[in-house]
Amino acid sequence: MHMLIYALVEASSEDEALAAGQSAFDRLVGVSPHADGVFDYYVTFGETDVTGAGQARWGERPAAAPVESDAGEELLEAGWEATVEEFEQNLADVRESLPKLSDEAVMRDENLVRHACHKLGAYRGLSVVLYDEHGHGIRDRERLDLILDSNQERWIVPADVHY
Repeated sequence: MHMLIYALVEASSEDEALAAGQSAFDRLVGVSPHADGVFDYYVTFGETDVTGAGQARWGERPAAAPVESDAGEELLEAGWEATVEEFEQNLADVRESLPKLSDEAVMRDENLVRHACHKLGAYRGLSVVLYDEHGHGIRDRERLDLILDSNQERWIVPADVHY
């Protein structure tokens, strides 16, 4: 399975942004020392010779874009919308299941309620779409705004990840 994720990084050029994004993605696939991978591999959109992933799967996207550019705003909006949708779906699953289940049923993970709770509380992985340059998930609007409001030049780097 594949999904799109995005890294928000501090950079002064596209090359710096790509390198910072790749560093974040490396952490998420376990390439970096002491990193626990949550994805199998990634392909950035600067890699045009890959078949079955990246541009071949999702179409053309910029390899990196300043957040304040039109392309950057589109990528950020797509990442934030996916974050909100995933959160709302997981929260709905938890809210629907918990009132109907006994403690024992929850413990047995009936209706995958424990799995939904896990996804709801995840800091990285399938339910997190936006990441900072350290590979830490951006899960709420306050944290996103804090990153965007910094005095640093921010870029957004998309990647196709396999899980």
